[in-house]
Amino acid sequence: METLGTPAFERVRRLIRDIAGISLSPTKLTMAANRLSPRLQATGRGDFANYLDLVEAPDSAERVHFVNALTTNLTSFFREPHHFPILVEHLRRRAPGPAPIIWSAACSTGEEPYSIAMALSEAGLGAARIIASDLDTEALETASAGVYAMQRAESLGEARLRRFFLRGDGRQRGHVKIRPEIAAMVEFRHINLCAPRWPVQGPLAAIFCRNAMIYFAKPTQLEVLARFRPLLAGAGLLFAGHSENFHYLAGHLLRARGGTVYEPLE
Repeated sequence: METLGTPAFERVRRLIRDIAGISLSPTKLTMAANRLSPRLQATGRGDFANYLDLVEAPDSAERVHFVNALTTNLTSFFREPHHFPILVEHLRRRAPGPAPIIWSAACSTGEEPYSIAMALSEAGLGAARIIASDLDTEALETASAGVYAMQRAESLGEARLRRFFLRGDGRQRGHVKIRPEIAAMVEFRHINLCAPRWPVQGPLAAIFCRNAMIYFAKPTQLEVLARFRPLLAGAGLLFAGHSENFHYLAGHLLRARGGTVYEPLE
């Protein structure tokens, strides 16, 4: 494997910060080398310096692969399960009006938005619309396909498996696929949270952005939260990850409700 030296690694850290807002730890040199080496080979670049020249080139198509290689996709169905009853109760308390819109802003391979759709369907709130987005295009392809190894879904229990999934046979044996009526509730989009514009309009009933901003530097976290705030339109909720705490960053934007759930300050 080609060696990723310190100067090239510092370029990697700068590029992923500038493109995606990710603050890559100085201790992650080996991880970066392991993840980027396949792209070095695929592009035929002789060393990391030449490869990064390609990434930095104007309108470079390689930037997508560079970002995909360095992003982390750890997720599961009904992860942090306490959030889903809170969302259901929140939607039930809403005043009558248009169908609520929920944004899963770091949806990874799709387990989160499909879990939201399942929870809402169980609660009789299947008219809701879910926008699911991620930076990683490969993860989004998996998410939009809605096909998972059976072991990824077994924890849901037999009743949910029968209600919300189709079981594969033949070449697809050992896999399950999200049923069309659940898939129809979710619209997938490629969105970079550090992009100057998001193709999402409020008001939103809720935003799920869980365990994504832990990879952002604090100024980037604050910028993203400030842009979330107007989309929540006074009554929406922000669901954060268990390892994220925005009290010190967003006291003038959001108020903690407990359970890593936040609501806008008036």
